[in-house]
Amino acid sequence: MTSVAVIGGGIAGAVTAMALRKAGLDPVVYEAYPTGADDIGAFLTIMNNGLDALHAVGARAAVVDASFPGRTVEVFDGTGTRLSALPLGGAAGHANSPRTLTRADLYRALHDEAARRDIRIEHGKRLTTAGAGPDGRVTAEFADGTGVEADLLVGADGIHSAVRSLIDPANPGPRYTGLNIVYGYTAGKTAASAPEGYHMIQGGKAFFGFTTAPDGRSWWFARLPRPELDRAEISAHTPEDWRRLTIPFFAGDDTPSAELIEATGDDIVGGNAYDVPSTPVWQHGSMVLVGDAAHAASPAAGQGASMAIEDSVELGRCLRDLPDLGEACRAYELLRRGRVERLVAASAEQGARSAGTGGREWLYQHHIDWDAPVAPAEIADTPS
Repeated sequence: MTSVAVIGGGIAGAVTAMALRKAGLDPVVYEAYPTGADDIGAFLTIMNNGLDALHAVGARAAVVDASFPGRTVEVFDGTGTRLSALPLGGAAGHANSPRTLTRADLYRALHDEAARRDIRIEHGKRLTTAGAGPDGRVTAEFADGTGVEADLLVGADGIHSAVRSLIDPANPGPRYTGLNIVYGYTAGKTAASAPEGYHMIQGGKAFFGFTTAPDGRSWWFARLPRPELDRAEISAHTPEDWRRLTIPFFAGDDTPSAELIEATGDDIVGGNAYDVPSTPVWQHGSMVLVGDAAHAASPAAGQGASMAIEDSVELGRCLRDLPDLGEACRAYELLRRGRVERLVAASAEQGARSAGTGGREWLYQHHIDWDAPVAPAEIADTPS
């Protein structure tokens, strides 16, 4: 059985391991953090296409059980005037309505599902180096002095991927989008968004969005045009620091934004927003990238997790059907590159103007048929 070392235990890593196990391979996940992945204070939405991809590997129910639905998105300006109201994720009534949950809950749901499938996840394994031997097998070494050999190494280690640099030291790193992003959860029931919906506000100085959780609390995010923060600054910021930083961007708007920030206690975190517009080299020898390690969009389209999940499933299909590992990894890249780079460009454009979600059926209605064999014709004619 083909052995696979999956580097990174976040969304892409956990789903990749499930897809590989379903495809008949033997994956083990190596996660750098002691108990989970980073950015756990944030929340996200799994869009229609992400849920479809989760269904392909039998993991959709686990995520649905840990989340709540989002069916509509209303867009307002800084005066409180409603500009549009649309179904979230495209056509109304879609079987896979988007779901919202915290990153921590998503990691927990995916890790629990992986455990049910007897997939091993080892924590505290920060990759330091990796390389292939004469036989093509990869040896990976970790900061704790341990190592592992595998037939294939999958870099699912996020936007600051170590594997990306090992595959090609000249690969460009992440690009700062010019935005700090802040997430918060109000301490009690507050201003409500539309039922099962998102309330998006293009304010006078910055963008703000919120949704109402089933317990009545508001979950919100703010995208602030500011200089990039270094790691030490981010670590030093307290919840009160983030609150004081964020409120002035919305104080002059006639919207609920400032009120919601004021109503937030210690459940507030922040950081920088990055994207990776294009990674020239996704795979080399017995190493390949998935998710944010290969591509990353700005947060505007809400597609980062969903695209990573799609990657995971398509890599599993390719490795199942193409016995040569190099050929399988090349086929996977051909299947994915056009679609993800189109999404990164669209998300950057959306972030520069508004939160409109129209004209994205190509994105939301994407379907992966797990049982369909990966054939040369599919690879040669890959729709975006």
